[in-house]
Amino acid sequence: MEENRSLTGRCILVPESRELDLFARMLETQGATTLRCPMVTILDAEDPAPIEAWLRRMADGKLDDLIVLTGEGLRRLLAVAQRVGIEDEVVAALTRLRTVTRGPKPARVLRERGLTPGIAADEPTTAGVIASLTRENLAGRRVGVQLYPGNPNDLLLDFLRGAGANADPILPYRYASDADTAQVEVAIRAMDEGKVDAVAFTSTPQVERLKAVAKSRGLEEALARGIARTKIAAVGPVVAATIEAMGGHVVAMPETSFHLKPLVNALIAAFES
Repeated sequence: MEENRSLTGRCILVPESRELDLFARMLETQGATTLRCPMVTILDAEDPAPIEAWLRRMADGKLDDLIVLTGEGLRRLLAVAQRVGIEDEVVAALTRLRTVTRGPKPARVLRERGLTPGIAADEPTTAGVIASLTRENLAGRRVGVQLYPGNPNDLLLDFLRGAGANADPILPYRYASDADTAQVEVAIRAMDEGKVDAVAFTSTPQVERLKAVAKSRGLEEALARGIARTKIAAVGPVVAATIEAMGGHVVAMPETSFHLKPLVNALIAAFES
């Protein structure tokens, strides 16, 4: 990204955790001041036994398809496979079965392993996955579904069952609080006071954590005012929908490539418009 410093003088709230330093530096390269407030952290599932059993089913050829909803989920599954000594078998299974990826991140993880992604969702949402699968005959097929925390995705599972498939879901990780509540409260008050020019959300749990802290600290009205007066950037349509549901208005979102760099570019465009 060129250092045109298009965000000079802007204060950007960054609730990202896993790639916090990278994302903040990208914004700072453009001249922004960042308010770093990692909202959530990602942890392994508390009980690894169901994940190990699910991986062994996949390694034994008991799945025909695998729907991968997040890159993080696939990485966690492969990490568990490595820990229990069946990584080679799981990767071999991935070469045989048909994969369905919700967006670019899980597709990228497959490519990193030398694997070719199969079906790409029409758009990076559950509805996009379903739309892509309506063109396929799923009757009698055994479909693994990698879920993510906070979304049991009954819509997708019900679709699969209705299409005659045997759904086999797995949840390989969980979310936990990252920044302490006091730090999140400071961020909410800064937005309410007009000290933040924009907030760049990269996942729905970040939005949910912000709402939860506001409720616990009696700051719901302050959050509503802050969201209304602050430019909101979302990394993709799923995050954008969560923000819109809480009354926010997304002014910056990548059109097709839902990554950090396009998000920065979309934010720059929002300030220049």
